[in-house]
Amino acid sequence: MSAAPASQTHPGALDPRAANIAYHDWQAAEYDDKWGISFDDRCQSYAVDRYRRVAPIAEWPRGRVLEIGAGTGFLLLNLMRAGLTQQGVVTDISAGMVAHATGSAARLGLTVTGQVCDVTALGLRTASVDVVIGHAVLHHVPDVEAALREIVRVLRPGGRFVILGEPNERGERIVRRLCRMTWSVVTAVVSLPPLRRRWARPTATLDPAAALESVVDLHTFRPQALADLARRAGAVDVGTATVEATAAWFGWPVRTLEAAVHPDRLGWRWANFAYRGWRALEAVDRCLAPVLPAELHYAVALTGRAPAGVVDPAGVVDPAGPGR
Repeated sequence: MSAAPASQTHPGALDPRAANIAYHDWQAAEYDDKWGISFDDRCQSYAVDRYRRVAPIAEWPRGRVLEIGAGTGFLLLNLMRAGLTQQGVVTDISAGMVAHATGSAARLGLTVTGQVCDVTALGLRTASVDVVIGHAVLHHVPDVEAALREIVRVLRPGGRFVILGEPNERGERIVRRLCRMTWSVVTAVVSLPPLRRRWARPTATLDPAAALESVVDLHTFRPQALADLARRAGAVDVGTATVEATAAWFGWPVRTLEAAVHPDRLGWRWANFAYRGWRALEAVDRCLAPVLPAELHYAVALTGRAPAGVVDPAGVVDPAGPGR
């Protein structure tokens, strides 16, 4: 696998493409609720903040913007609301996710088209978009270098890509351990006889796709190695940034606790505590950023550009011209 030098691959996914399609189709209808996704000032400010950590927003507005692995459109739609562009395209391997994203765009009055396709074989012409964005997508892709090469291909010369929210190898390992401990403790406590009836999550028959949640995440990344992959894929002006340490150490165990207990037992006060706690620790992380080693952060962001004056990595100009 070409991504091996940049990532640690989790075992178990025999057919990652099929697993990702099945899992994300199953999750499409409830994905926004599960992850607290909305298209309002809260999520807009988050999206803008994460973007500007790795790339300048002074370049806005841009022309045609593509979000790869768009899911329900969290990143593109919120950045469009913030002024990134007035013309967007969402792509995802899951038809359910694309339908959900384009439906949300229509309700928001945004001009967005959608295509169901693999990030390693985008259904777009060479040099046809100005910016490519993505959030937490590359760690699902078996061949990361091929995906980055395809991103460079569809960008116009000098166009930028910004990929956010990828799991940082060591930081993700810390979070995973904290989540496992949280799950063990919470499930043991709510299984005690005095608490079981009110607090234990009911046993329910789930869609078989639910079992795929543990196998659709294929990689974690080291920032420098991920940047090297982008350069090998033909990108220039490559850079990375890392974010979230204490906020992730708090936030992910909170999500784990929420998954372990009865959904009716945690109300608005808990949600408010969780959100305010995460925001407070985000501020702590900003203060710690100059001194905290990058590898302890949970997430890594990647940016780069398509070479100026080069239409695709093979040097072949699409005779049909840019646009689709």
